[in-house]
Amino acid sequence: MGPDPIRSSDERAETPLTAAIMAGRWIRTAAVDDESGRRWRANPDPLGRSAMPGGPASLHSASLHSGAAGIVLFFLELAAGTGHEAYLEDARAGARYLASTWRRQSDVSLHHGLAGVVLALTEAGWTLGEERFENAAVAVADRIVRSARAFDDGGIGWSGDVTLRGDGGVVLGLLRAAAALGVPAYEEVAVEAGRRITRLAAPRERPAACPALSAEAASPGFLSGIAGTAFLLARLYGATGEEAFLDAARRGAGLVRAAGVLTGESATVTDHLGYCSGSAGIARMFYELYRVSGDGGDLEWVRRLARGVRESGAPFRQTAGLWNVACQCCGTAGLIELYVGLWAATGEQEHLEFARRLADHLIGRATGYDGRGYRWYQAYRRHRPGEVSADTGYLTGAAGIGAALLHLDAAGQADRPRRVLLLPDNPFPPIPVPAVALRRPAG
Repeated sequence: MGPDPIRSSDERAETPLTAAIMAGRWIRTAAVDDESGRRWRANPDPLGRSAMPGGPASLHSASLHSGAAGIVLFFLELAAGTGHEAYLEDARAGARYLASTWRRQSDVSLHHGLAGVVLALTEAGWTLGEERFENAAVAVADRIVRSARAFDDGGIGWSGDVTLRGDGGVVLGLLRAAAALGVPAYEEVAVEAGRRITRLAAPRERPAACPALSAEAASPGFLSGIAGTAFLLARLYGATGEEAFLDAARRGAGLVRAAGVLTGESATVTDHLGYCSGSAGIARMFYELYRVSGDGGDLEWVRRLARGVRESGAPFRQTAGLWNVACQCCGTAGLIELYVGLWAATGEQEHLEFARRLADHLIGRATGYDGRGYRWYQAYRRHRPGEVSADTGYLTGAAGIGAALLHLDAAGQADRPRRVLLLPDNPFPPIPVPAVALRRPAG
């Protein structure tokens, strides 16, 4: 691998791109190579406990959440953002690991299991031009489809959990795989499972989306709550045109709005601001509804939620809704994704300006004193504020933070537009430049 194209290691990064490069440098220090390929330790720094879910590390080493699948996506984007092909070697080694080890997994979910592996292998195969990874993605997706089971109510699914952490996420993954891999059968199974989710989707108490939050806080939220299920149903309406999906999504959105607090032109729904259970995730649901139905009232709710985050003072002032946390799941990186996406969707400059302020704050709190690259120490578990960790993964650590910074770096480059790799639960434009800016003048 060649040297990173950056300044000396003792000099602070000043831009989102150089900070992402520094994050990649630190993630590389966590690499573990064996005959299967390359994985990355979730928490290579001995100063804190990992934010990775409990259980043996081998259960999570391939996941989108904390393992190789998410880190492969990050290195693919880092190569695109820098033009530095050595990062493709990192991604290739990680994709080899995914292709070699997926049979060991039983979890089929998007963030923790095989649906996320399909996404990473598909993107690696397309970017690297290696058919073996796309073939592996098809094999994994086939396994997911075969593992669907019939329930007593006549529907099909996997875990029985209708939220995005469960069957909802699997459905999103299969919809993405059907389009990317050209296999219509994946969409057919996804839609059939979605019809069961439509019948079952109803307000109920659910587990918290991440260990930081209570079940009560998560109920209207995204990963484990009503907003995420409504997002999925809106996505299914966009794929099929079936009004039952849109009607159910509207019912969910109505429940979320009823739980909201309006203050002037801003809104909050839970006491959390992040992607997993707060404003950043709930805004995705409203934008997806706007995207598939064209109702301007949904876009106005996205704007209201974005204003609510700005008016909270976070992250410049730590709050109950955004504490000492930097990651995509519940921290500042997830907010950057919201504002970059909203700017790309609307062209409203205030969103891009705030995303840049967020990035400046995020870069400023990075640790990189030892020349090994950037990491972010954070209290991922809000109820145990003394338990600090610095992780490598996508939803919880440096890979996802680096990806958010790369998406900001890509924003505004109408003269050099590039596709960014968004997860299936991100509804914003995959080229983070407003459409009007991409139009060439006539003549």
